[in-house]
Amino acid sequence: MAQKKATQEILAADPLSLSSTVVHTKEDVILSGEKTIPTQGENMPAYYARPKNMSDALPIVIVIQEIFGVNEHIRSLCHRLAQQGYLAIAPELYFRQGDPQNYSDIETLLNEVVVKVPDAQVMADLDHVASWASRHGGDPHRLMVTGFGWGGRIAWLYAAHNPQLKVAAAWYGKLNASKTLNSPHQPVDIASHLNAPVLGLYGEQDTSIPLESIETMRHALRAANATAEIIVYPDAGHAFNADHRASYHAESAQDGWQRMLEWFARFGVSNRN
Repeated sequence: MAQKKATQEILAADPLSLSSTVVHTKEDVILSGEKTIPTQGENMPAYYARPKNMSDALPIVIVIQEIFGVNEHIRSLCHRLAQQGYLAIAPELYFRQGDPQNYSDIETLLNEVVVKVPDAQVMADLDHVASWASRHGGDPHRLMVTGFGWGGRIAWLYAAHNPQLKVAAAWYGKLNASKTLNSPHQPVDIASHLNAPVLGLYGEQDTSIPLESIETMRHALRAANATAEIIVYPDAGHAFNADHRASYHAESAQDGWQRMLEWFARFGVSNRN
């Protein structure tokens, strides 16, 4: 029953247009578009956005997709980050396994694409994204990552993978789940291996991520003496920052976005060493 309820919540987060809630950016102050990034012998599609009138050596933010891929929501997040002065890149991390835009059924998408994406492959791809960004206007000493849903879990893992990462923000990513050959570790397992401070942003009404798992993660972080903070919003559910969808909770999303920017400024942008 719990699994069915969690799946229903993910279904409720399926993309749909809610124009009255969408956070808009000033498109005339940014540059954005499609790129391909060489990685592991292949060319990975990616979307980028950067401020128009700023020079090179911009702070880098890798934006990690939800299960739906690099869709309108993820592209808009890149725009918002560019407006704040970042070089934002969102790679299509499922490009070998399939295009999530071709799926309307969540269970099919999960079973035919998402579960086939190995964490090790994703970590290597993100390393190549970071390298590409450092050669295309980004400052490798100010490397950051943020992820949403599926990408929120990946953000935790990448904070333990890349010693060059300065800071991470994980939005409603699973913390503890069954292990598989493709996903042998969960965030709770790597709490003692974090290389960068991590901000976790979660919703108390998110039935796909029980509060018990959040408390377990907090305990693991405290035991590891890790620099991390987890915020839980009482009235928010899963995907509460997805302003294009019915799951959007404006008050929690706005507070989380500001906390993320402050977290980045505290640990990432201001530290160029």
